[in-house]
Amino acid sequence: MTPNSSPLQRALRMAPDRTVAAQARPEQEFFCFRVGELRFGVPSENVLEVLRAGLLTPLPRTPSFILGVTGHRGQVLPVVDLLRFLSKGEARIGPRTRIFVGVSGSYVSGVVADTVLGLRRIPVADILPPPLGGDQAAEHLLGVVQGSGPSDGLNLLNFSKLLQTARQRAVVR
Repeated sequence: MTPNSSPLQRALRMAPDRTVAAQARPEQEFFCFRVGELRFGVPSENVLEVLRAGLLTPLPRTPSFILGVTGHRGQVLPVVDLLRFLSKGEARIGPRTRIFVGVSGSYVSGVVADTVLGLRRIPVADILPPPLGGDQAAEHLLGVVQGSGPSDGLNLLNFSKLLQTARQRAVVR
């Protein structure tokens, strides 16, 4: 150390490199939304955009979790009710309902969201494993993030697996 260095220069020399600091606490970005009383997060790379819920055309002989299809940018998108898919209730389509366009590989689908909570960066260390034993929903979770209150928790979805399972269930019929 040079005797003439300022406190700022000494602090900068002692501070960890930014790349080392970023690796020490890696984060993942999730698109967060609410359906019914449940809060979910989907990896942001699986979300293309968010739309207002418009007119849905019901399809005959499809599973109940497929609410219908909607046209978007020249494509016909199946729209999934996540609550029905996970056996947690039923989504209600209203004037404030949104549909986010989710993608995994070549699968593209719309998913109903009551409220969009936005993007959230979550430290990987804060993600707890999904609960063991339990219901069908747990098999589609990457993990959970505890909140400060009982309704503040966040269920992180394995969106690729969810879309693949939804497609398999729809084709089996």
